[in-house]
Amino acid sequence: MSEFCRQRVKTSPVLAPFELLWALIGLVLTIVATWMEAFTLNAPWTWGQSGMALLSLGVSFQVGAVLLTGCVGGKNAAALSQVAYLVLGLALFRVFEFPVFTQGGGLSYVREPGFGYLIGFVPAGWVCGYLAFQNPPKLETLALSGLSGLGIIHGLGILYLTLASLLGWLQTVSASYWELLVGYSILPLPGHLVVVCAVAVLSLVLRQLLFY
Repeated sequence: MSEFCRQRVKTSPVLAPFELLWALIGLVLTIVATWMEAFTLNAPWTWGQSGMALLSLGVSFQVGAVLLTGCVGGKNAAALSQVAYLVLGLALFRVFEFPVFTQGGGLSYVREPGFGYLIGFVPAGWVCGYLAFQNPPKLETLALSGLSGLGIIHGLGILYLTLASLLGWLQTVSASYWELLVGYSILPLPGHLVVVCAVAVLSLVLRQLLFY
């Protein structure tokens, strides 16, 4: 690829009208993916004995939708889609009574243990999209972009959970801080890593099909 093409990839990865389109796509994907459980196939060496089977990863495709929007639609589309997602979940839930978040929605959702992870979607999408377009698409760079976004989501989620617990901000829950930490970050992390790998592969295919 020529130097001119490399500069174009860095400075103008997605045209502005398509950024808005990808922001809308990202919003819809995030809402739908919230309710879609992620699965993987069992190990190939077991196919001869038990055949192919789907195994649950214990997570939804929600994080994958955020990262996919960044890797394909760019940083602005990813961040905008997640700002819209938060607004829909917090402000418009009472109007439409549609459960945008996993536990519903509404302004009171800011006191849920997992709200910090949702806040992390915005900077995670932006950083993922920024890194994904610094160089021509490669599997390893897209995977690194996704891992960076995933790290931001969990980092902000843990920070919010910690501060909210110390300040007594969380809604009444029976679980302790450590139980919440295990439930929201430690147990889902392996599944999220598999989702990041899937996003990297899918993003590479889509970027090649879209010629950017």
